[in-house]
Amino acid sequence: MTAIKHALQRDIFTPNDERLLGIVNVCKAGKKKKNCFLCATVTTERPVQVKVVKVKKSDKGDFYKRQQAWELRDLTVVDAKDASKENPEFDLHFEKVYKWLASSTAEKNSFISCIWKLNQRYLRKKLEFVNVSSQLLEELPKAEESVPSGESQSVAGGDEDALEEYQELSAREEQDIESMMEMCEFAVSNAEAFAEKLFKELQVLDGANIQSIMASEKQVNILMQLLDEALAEVDTIEGKLSSYEEMLQSVKDQMDQISQSNRLIQISNTNNGKLLDEIQFLVNYMDLSKGHIRALQEGDLTSPRGIEACISASEALLQCMNVALRPGHEQLAAVNQQQKLFAELRDTFARRLTNHLNNVFVHQGHDQSSTLSQNTAELTLPKHSPLHRDLLRYAKLMEWLKNTHREKYEGLSRTYVDYMNRLYEREIKDFFEVAKIKMAGTSKEAKGKFGLHGSSGKLTGSTSSLNKLTVQGSNSRRSQSSSLLDMGNMSASDMDVADRTKFDKIFEQVLSELEPLCLAEQDFISKFFKLQQHQTVLPPLAQPETEEADGSVPSRMPPQADHRHSLSSEKDMVRLMMNKIFQSIEPELNSLIALGDKIDSFHSLYMLVKMSHHVWTAENVDPASFLSTTLGNVLVTVKRNFDKCISGQIKQMEEVKISKKSKVGILPFVTRFEEFAELAETIFRNAERRGDLDKAYVKLIRAVFMNVEKVASESQKTPRDVVMMENFHHIFSTLSRLKISCLDAERREAKHKYTDHLQSYVINSLGQPLEKLNHFFEGVEARVAQGVREEEVSYQLAFNKQELRKVIKEYPGKEVKKGLDNLYKKVDKHLCEEESLLQVVWHSMQDEFIRQYKHFEGLIGRCYPGSGITMEFTIQDMLEYFSSIAQSH
Repeated sequence: MTAIKHALQRDIFTPNDERLLGIVNVCKAGKKKKNCFLCATVTTERPVQVKVVKVKKSDKGDFYKRQQAWELRDLTVVDAKDASKENPEFDLHFEKVYKWLASSTAEKNSFISCIWKLNQRYLRKKLEFVNVSSQLLEELPKAEESVPSGESQSVAGGDEDALEEYQELSAREEQDIESMMEMCEFAVSNAEAFAEKLFKELQVLDGANIQSIMASEKQVNILMQLLDEALAEVDTIEGKLSSYEEMLQSVKDQMDQISQSNRLIQISNTNNGKLLDEIQFLVNYMDLSKGHIRALQEGDLTSPRGIEACISASEALLQCMNVALRPGHEQLAAVNQQQKLFAELRDTFARRLTNHLNNVFVHQGHDQSSTLSQNTAELTLPKHSPLHRDLLRYAKLMEWLKNTHREKYEGLSRTYVDYMNRLYEREIKDFFEVAKIKMAGTSKEAKGKFGLHGSSGKLTGSTSSLNKLTVQGSNSRRSQSSSLLDMGNMSASDMDVADRTKFDKIFEQVLSELEPLCLAEQDFISKFFKLQQHQTVLPPLAQPETEEADGSVPSRMPPQADHRHSLSSEKDMVRLMMNKIFQSIEPELNSLIALGDKIDSFHSLYMLVKMSHHVWTAENVDPASFLSTTLGNVLVTVKRNFDKCISGQIKQMEEVKISKKSKVGILPFVTRFEEFAELAETIFRNAERRGDLDKAYVKLIRAVFMNVEKVASESQKTPRDVVMMENFHHIFSTLSRLKISCLDAERREAKHKYTDHLQSYVINSLGQPLEKLNHFFEGVEARVAQGVREEEVSYQLAFNKQELRKVIKEYPGKEVKKGLDNLYKKVDKHLCEEESLLQVVWHSMQDEFIRQYKHFEGLIGRCYPGSGITMEFTIQDMLEYFSSIAQSH
């Protein structure tokens, strides 16, 4: 507080010619505490002004500023709240009441005392002090009575710095001065004479004082003698103190020695405690029990209890070997001996474990081979779950081997892969041989016709035998159309639906057997060899391994220090092991696909759907798994065969040849497209790769359109319009029935072409029964077109009424009916029976004939008005002609 008081005096009050006499640290009562100082000050100039100033610390820096000031004469009441108890609260009543809370009761009392003293000294006004202790208000009078006149104490409670150079006279001093001046009447009128008199009296008093001092010389001598005796006593005391100091120094030296000894004892105890901790650490973490040592050296690896004991012992050994030794432990002979023992136990157990598991692999491989003959007749793969279940008991030991002996772990994994590769190769080849036999028929037929030898699964039979197998049961029309095609690529109509269904089931069963086999083996490898199986993000430089050109598998990448590289390398190791174990799956699948495609090229549709579904399922489980990768590669082959099938269909369309002696009818490739579309829609109803089929549809229908037009242009026996009309009508009917959304535009185009060529054929055919009449009216229309008025045409020599009557007489009703009958027979010869368009064409001809009849009558009415010339038959006669002809045939 003293430092703050000096700082406030220097920075705030000295520049304003004020002195700080009292200070208290306060805050406003009942509000958020913001500290400030109340200062009691007086001015150094007269007249003296007494103030209470509020000083607050600035918000912008570490300095104080004057905030508010009140004159002390405006203060009416000082309320200390409680006179008997300590209470830092007090109120000052100026123009309004200010409630304050002091930092301490002592500061509050000191400040109230300062205000009371200032009021008594400078103002002497009636200031009310409420709840203030009487002792606090009595301090000032007692102090004033204890000092002589003119030597009053400081207002601030004895602070000599607060004394002024000029002090007011007390009442007693005023009375003495007044009595002195009364004795000297001239004191007021002649100050110099009064001062001279006072000076003389002062000299008299000084002389009296000197005489008094000289009279007291005897007392001075006595005082000096007493001082000498006191000095002698002091010397005696100093001697005794020196002897005491020497004694204490000896005691101090002894205590220092005791302290040093205690410190050394404490250091020794600390070192012994640390040594004990180190020994306990080594004993606790580097001691292997005898039971664990016996399990590692002689433990039974065949019984479940023995395996559990070996697992516990191996984990304890690994924990001991992985203890983080502290600095200096490596230099201890006991530690080195233990580490050597642990290394020997590790090598011994790793060797025992490796030999045992090698024997298990060999034994299980032979046991599985002996059961292969039981499954050869059925299209099923042997289950390896018992082998996996037995081996998974050693999974924790494999993890221990992976962490402690990497070379033996990798050697064991290679041994497992080699044995399982040979086992699975035999199983898979036998399995696919059964599948091929079932696809081709019975085992005898397959071996006799297709030359299946051993387990190679390759086709050695001739194409003609395959054709004989697939052509059975075809009807005469199919035989006629198939004779135009390459016998090695039979059309879909030549293959029995039951055979295709059988093929579909066999292919699905093959995939259904392979999928759980691969997933189970991959899951076992991951668990047994403790490899990461879940999907991980590959680093940018890590690329998945693929098989080399010679069929070998690339060597495994070394383990990476980085955790992400470790996870990806373990996943790569799983994939590489699977590739090695099941390296025969992809060639066998491709061979099976080739056989199915050779039996019937439309099998590629079934295989595409089934393979796409299984690839989609495998990718949902793990996109980078062996199964997903292998099936994806095979799917590429299937897709290639599917594209080849489509290309073969298009090539057959382009190479088709029609007979010059017989009518064309529905072209073979149009029928094959219908069969293909029906089959494809059945197969691809809920398929994932619908887009491939839609693209094939577009290619096929474009080729069909183009080749229909080509054949129609080359046709000699059947009119072009008939070929176009019948085939596009068949295409339109097929697309309308199947409702293939991607071919909506082609369906509308087919309808348009069919309608156009129907109309063209009808118009061209109807020109023949009334040929002369058609020529006559064509000439009439030509004259009108040349500018001859219609009513003047009858005056033309070649088109007069007599010529018209002559032409009309040539077409009586009987002749017209006869001509229509001949036309019907000719149309019947042109049209084929499969499409049943005869009645449609005949009805269209009837409508066109009636339209021509009305057109002729109109020309007669306009060009030969009033002539009364009419046709030899009426519209009703024509309707009867058309109806009777249709019914008669």
